[in-house]
Amino acid sequence: MIVQACINGARPRDFHPALPLTARAMASDAAACAAAGATELHIHPRGGDGRESLAVDATVLAVRGACPGTLIGVSTGAWIENDVARTREAIAGWRELPDYASVNLSEADAPAVMELLRQRGVGIEAGLATTADAERFVALAGHNRVLRILIEIDMQDLSAALDEAQGIAAVLERAEVRRPILLHGVDTTVWPFVELARRKRWWTRVGLEDGKTLADGSTAKDNAEIVAAAVAVFRGEA
Repeated sequence: MIVQACINGARPRDFHPALPLTARAMASDAAACAAAGATELHIHPRGGDGRESLAVDATVLAVRGACPGTLIGVSTGAWIENDVARTREAIAGWRELPDYASVNLSEADAPAVMELLRQRGVGIEAGLATTADAERFVALAGHNRVLRILIEIDMQDLSAALDEAQGIAAVLERAEVRRPILLHGVDTTVWPFVELARRKRWWTRVGLEDGKTLADGSTAKDNAEIVAAAVAVFRGEA
């Protein structure tokens, strides 16, 4: 089981004082997360204006230099470029390739983005937020040609979120999908889902992209503190 650090996401600058937004800050933060026990990193590169960008080369290079040997992933979210052609063009133009990229099956162009990533030799995290996403995923030809499944539930009602996660898992089981599963929640569901992932022997991720609090509700100092807390859960120390 692994803990992946999701260090920034689409969070705004004022979300947390330690939110890393530049390549240099992300590299430093990523190194601290790796030292705290993160096995992988999920980053959202930003442009000079602080907005998310699919121009990932400089950031991936900086993070890789700070964390040699650690797998690095990025998002391909449609909202980043907000245009199908620009999204595909950006991915096709990557020179410093990430090890993997997340693809949201809720997005219309997801199958084409997945095929482009395969052509580029980039691993795929298939992001499933609903049972409908899961049904779409298992209907795709070659759906098992992914690095892993990302069950990512953003519902804030814990009972509903748990039901949705179980529904997605059931679809995958019926389709005999045998890829690793990484489960994560957002804000109020982060820590219940870390515990569920531990029980299921799935992987998980934590960090300021998903939430800024520790399990006791207190605000974490930084990403590394959140990662260390999740690693302690996985080790049975919390």
